[in-house]
Amino acid sequence: MQQRQGQVAADGAPAIDPVDTPRERPDRPAKSELSIPGRVAEFGREVRSEMRQVAWPTRPEVANSATVVFITLVVLVVLIFLLNYSFSHAISWLYTT
Repeated sequence: MQQRQGQVAADGAPAIDPVDTPRERPDRPAKSELSIPGRVAEFGREVRSEMRQVAWPTRPEVANSATVVFITLVVLVVLIFLLNYSFSHAISWLYTT
């Protein structure tokens, strides 16, 4: 998992990414000086930049997680049904005797 996220190289050594060197940004006015459409555009650029940094799961990882969630859901539903059924019959039996 760490190798996919770029934290370690294939041999286990810490990965050094040459892309991490700071780049010069064009001079932009301060955020308080931007107009409302300028602030919206700046927000969009920042969101896009952050979304590129996300380590998105692969299709098999999503399928595996969804399977685990579905199985857990089914087990819990069955457990709650059985508890509800048994308690309701136990209470009915108590009141009839």
